[in-house]
Amino acid sequence: MRGPIHSQPDPFGEARRKDGILVNEFQGKPVPMILRHEDVRRAARDWQTFSSDAPLRIPIPSEETVRTVRQLPLEIDPPAHGDYRAVAEPFFNRAKLPEVVAEVEALVRKLVSKALERESVEIVREFAIPLQSRALARLIHMPESEAEIWIGWGTHVFREGDGKSKGAALETYLNGLFDHAEASPGDDFFSALTQATFRGRRLTREEMLGYGSIMFAGGRDTIINSISGVIGHLSANPQDLEYLREDPKRIVNASEEFFRAISPVTHIGRVCPQRTEIHGLEVAPGSLVSLCFASANHDESVFPSPEEVRLDRKPNPHVAFGFGPHLCLGAAHARLVVRSLLKCLCEQVGSIETLAAEEKVECEERYDRPLAYDSLTVRFAAL
Repeated sequence: MRGPIHSQPDPFGEARRKDGILVNEFQGKPVPMILRHEDVRRAARDWQTFSSDAPLRIPIPSEETVRTVRQLPLEIDPPAHGDYRAVAEPFFNRAKLPEVVAEVEALVRKLVSKALERESVEIVREFAIPLQSRALARLIHMPESEAEIWIGWGTHVFREGDGKSKGAALETYLNGLFDHAEASPGDDFFSALTQATFRGRRLTREEMLGYGSIMFAGGRDTIINSISGVIGHLSANPQDLEYLREDPKRIVNASEEFFRAISPVTHIGRVCPQRTEIHGLEVAPGSLVSLCFASANHDESVFPSPEEVRLDRKPNPHVAFGFGPHLCLGAAHARLVVRSLLKCLCEQVGSIETLAAEEKVECEERYDRPLAYDSLTVRFAAL
């Protein structure tokens, strides 16, 4: 079961097996990338050694030039992290509610039905971005009109293909939402933040902006990449679509395997407050290291034949959503979107034909990593 998800060899495999680390330069500074599954999970739990208390630096490359606020609860350590997380968790948990599941499934059915009426559809911009944006609106109780604004932002809220920063525009937009919510609160996520408390006090505007920033940045390009990666794989491997159609109960395991194989987040940063040693390499205090989820998810000591997409893989202890206290808040939402997509494809689509594809490749000094698509044009045939 091989397809475009892995059209190139694992770029981390040799270094993972030999050294367990790979030092790559990001923004002019060397960053050791932790590659093995066990090492990544250990580091993700050990927040005293590998700290997230590093505003603007946790994503790699860092976002010091594209935003001004600390993303919450991402860029802070326990125990404060748990209290900040509790503020937002109720809205993210809405992805498990039957009414929200039904709304997202209806949204996917509508998009697939429209695609079936057309000769072709470009998946990234005409399907994945609208699906991600409208599904998010349902999750956080925002009107569809706002989702139409988000659709126009492209694949990333901070940087689009031209590399230009959009961070200031996002913060201006968020301030407008919070101004409106404070003047006329409703039952949406932004109104809830204006009424929320943290350790007995109201949130500051900067803290609200931190939540808003991660809401739009954390689950946008990742879900878009997952959607296009899934559709690209099923186009190249029609037997996998038939396999799922035979028994829809297989969709849960299959979705986890897609998250493992696609690994929409290559890695995330941590800062070492004290001198640290990683596989013989000394890391100076205040220096950045990377937890490489994409490599950990292809660790052959944990995942037999990791280059294969095995939709029945079980157990599947992937770290596509991170691990430890900072496990992704949006994991349930991402799972809902991908499972709903697979369900609707099984119910409505007989086959998927790729007409044109431009693969997205993350190009760095020490590795080139295929990551879904910049563009994917397909033709859906009705079942």
